Amino acid sequence: MSPRAHRPALPEPAPPPADTDTVLAGVGPRLRALRKERGATLAGLSAATGISVSTLSRLESGNRRPSLELLLPIAAAHDVPLDRLVGAPPAGDPRVRLEPIEQGNRTVIPLSRRPGGLQAFKWVLRPGEGCDPVEEQRTHEGYEWLYVISGRLRLLLGEHDFELGEGEAAEFDTRLPHWFGAIGDHPAEVLSLFGPQGERMHVRARPKSAR
Repeated sequence: MSPRAHRPALPEPAPPPADTDTVLAGVGPRLRALRKERGATLAGLSAATGISVSTLSRLESGNRRPSLELLLPIAAAHDVPLDRLVGAPPAGDPRVRLEPIEQGNRTVIPLSRRPGGLQAFKWVLRPGEGCDPVEEQRTHEGYEWLYVISGRLRLLLGEHDFELGEGEAAEFDTRLPHWFGAIGDHPAEVLSLFGPQGERMHVRARPKSAR
């Protein structure tokens, strides 16, 4: 188990978390308002993010459930923090409030508030996702770096299938179809750094077939 860092007491108790469905329902109108505020078209935003016009339109109309993989490149394109897209209230305390985002069997904890540029997240991935990883692979603009804190991680990159253990890392261009999830009976804790710029992919793990 990873050690818990000591967190000093906040001046005031944090407000109770909003209902997830309520928060997600507000994302679409917020995306449309932000795009119009920036004078951007769906076609222009599509070119900047690598997300199709139809997917962007469905996100704005509420017919597509927002996910981190979709919101990250949109936030980067508009140069705003992810908090603005999900409507998180501004924090008066300079410390980052670790408000988790639940996505099925995944919990995502933002570790930074910087608009655009490099962004940090902690993922807690629970086994038994009940999906076809190949079908769930996604692409978007940017680069990602993953570091396995605990557990074991399966990483699909296009036609390649990798396994990473504790202390192993991977770096890849997110324009390549990708998916990652926990292996085995225990959750995997993963540190993720995402940014618009990066180097060539370096994966310190071997394909499953080579093991």
